Amino acid sequence: MSSIAGLPVETEPPERVGVLVLGAGLAGCAALLAAAEAGRYALLLEKTGEIGGSTVKSAGLSAFAGTDEQAEQGIADSVDLLRKDLLDVGRDRNDPALVDLYCEHQLATYRWLKEHGVRYGEIHAASGQSAPRSHPADTTRMLELLLKAAGELGARIMLNAPAHRLLHDGARVTGVRLADGREVLADAVVLATGGFSMNPDLLATFAPQMEHALRQGGAGNQGDGLKMAMALGAGVRDTPYIKGTYGHYHVEHPDEDGTGILAVYKGAIAVNREGRRFVDESRNYKEIGDAALAQPGVTTWQVFDARTMALANDEVPIYEFAGRERAGMLLKADTIGGLEAEIGLPEGSLQRTVAEYNAAIEHGGPDAFGRVHLSGAVGERMPIDRPPFYAHPSGTVVLATYCGLTVDTRMRVLDWWGEPIGRLYAAGEITGGFHGAGYMTGTSIGKSGVFGRIAGRNAAGEESELPW
Repeated sequence: MSSIAGLPVETEPPERVGVLVLGAGLAGCAALLAAAEAGRYALLLEKTGEIGGSTVKSAGLSAFAGTDEQAEQGIADSVDLLRKDLLDVGRDRNDPALVDLYCEHQLATYRWLKEHGVRYGEIHAASGQSAPRSHPADTTRMLELLLKAAGELGARIMLNAPAHRLLHDGARVTGVRLADGREVLADAVVLATGGFSMNPDLLATFAPQMEHALRQGGAGNQGDGLKMAMALGAGVRDTPYIKGTYGHYHVEHPDEDGTGILAVYKGAIAVNREGRRFVDESRNYKEIGDAALAQPGVTTWQVFDARTMALANDEVPIYEFAGRERAGMLLKADTIGGLEAEIGLPEGSLQRTVAEYNAAIEHGGPDAFGRVHLSGAVGERMPIDRPPFYAHPSGTVVLATYCGLTVDTRMRVLDWWGEPIGRLYAAGEITGGFHGAGYMTGTSIGKSGVFGRIAGRNAAGEESELPW
């Protein structure tokens, strides 16, 4: 065993393990630790040379209800409200059993993560939340804590070890074949390989509406696990609901970390190339992304003033407005007319749009797009009238695919007939059914922790042929 940053890294695979986990994002790391805590010899294989996947490219927010941090901030939230939000945002296309499973286990998973040293910052509201429940954390630190804890229990990880095929004996999965031809046998396999945001062929197959979207995500997110499971007859669901994320910088930029910014949730409006608004900016940022992709030229601008800039928070990537200014990613002017010229919008267009927006706020009712709040049902609109004024060129990016394998409440992968594929489990972005037709901020990281832990624990419960 060698050591990379203190992690339990192996250089050669064992012939046989109890639980074999594929993928080193949060779902995989949580599954590895849960399997190790259950007393199984567990091994995690990661195809790339580093841990993290899409987890470390995300905003690092987890959606939990009933936490200590919420109580300390005086935030009223409940599991019932969490469940209602999940179903409302998912337009009731979610699997209600998976929503119930998340709601039942989310607080225990939050406590489990904190027991292992994970720390959460200031809680804030975000898309799809009726109460502030976005819990920010350092995701890289989170994964390192879980992997080190798993290592202390005998678990191991291997980097640069891409899996190629699942092994199956006709009755159940028996392990994996690596790309180099080596095989690792296992009593159970957990797929936590992420989605396919970096695979243009799979996106063209399942999400042709994302043709003009930008692409980000973990480098390994090519849909490997999805294809390996589908080769064994695994069902898939929610593929029609693949959506992009709004707010990403419109071109490649060294200071774009993959999350973009959402100034719209702090007071900005979004305008198109005609200088016009095109959406209720308090809506889910996936829906804003869909609307933005339909605009002429695709690129849009988030327009805001000094009042919104003052709400910047460098600890929360999506609200790191000041950092964007430092990086030269914002346009700036002392007047709305000047900003209009900086962007290159038709003369008078942005000035009319801002004047109409401010007038609707002054009159106290919803505007022409029905906007009443800043984000979801939270926050009061503010006029855009305090110089200087800013614009962030914004595109829509596919960060994650939020659809995938059909699973039951034990996280067993189901085939097209709804029958479990023997000893095959899955968790995280590779799974479908949980989000439904929409996405609530914090539920990607949230479900990876919750369902990864459940998958690891249940995989460890399979009958083992090895003495431990």
